[in-house]
Amino acid sequence: MLSVSKLNQYYGGSHILRDVSFDVPAGRCTTLLGRNGVGKTTLLRCLMGMIPARSGDIRLGDASIATLPPYARASLGLGYVPQGRDIFPRLTVQENLQMGLATQKRGTGIPGYIFEMFPVLRDMLGRRGGDLSGGQQQQLAIGRALTLRPKLLILDEPTEGIQPSIIKDIERAIRKLTEGGEMAILLVEQYYDFAKSLADHYVVMSRGEVVAQGEGADMEANNVRGVA
Repeated sequence: MLSVSKLNQYYGGSHILRDVSFDVPAGRCTTLLGRNGVGKTTLLRCLMGMIPARSGDIRLGDASIATLPPYARASLGLGYVPQGRDIFPRLTVQENLQMGLATQKRGTGIPGYIFEMFPVLRDMLGRRGGDLSGGQQQQLAIGRALTLRPKLLILDEPTEGIQPSIIKDIERAIRKLTEGGEMAILLVEQYYDFAKSLADHYVVMSRGEVVAQGEGADMEANNVRGVA
């Protein structure tokens, strides 16, 4: 679904991303691990078109998206849940979800499966986003991204600051999203056990480079915890 090939990025004279290459297959969850400061956020910003890559290619399906603006990438099926959630605090839950419909045909409704995965959103449709708990805001951010009906969903540290019960809800949602075999998920996560429980494939970054990748089932045998 997503193919990243020899991606390079600089901040001033600092080489932040160094020939980063990996694939995210459809119907699978690929986890991206690495300590703070290794370039994960810069990579995601490049994938979304928020900053241009200096060199390399990004392909969604058969099409190169490396030079497209963020809105065009979203229209092609790239969904993104940023670290910190970035919901609209003064808009209601329903209005936040409807913001995700911008790329859809007029009259398209909010997909019902979002409320099946996160029933609290249906119960709080009229409540302002800023009045929700951190865990509820995270569910709202994921739900908003899903209204795009993405082919690829990027989740940037969805467990950060979230209570354990909500983490379990998010874990179940991610499993459900990949069950159909069509949607791909790129999960960026520092909580190793959460990442391991969901990983069909893993990628580890260090100092701007991919230093390890493989099958999720092999993470323990390959000592990924020690590397990441």
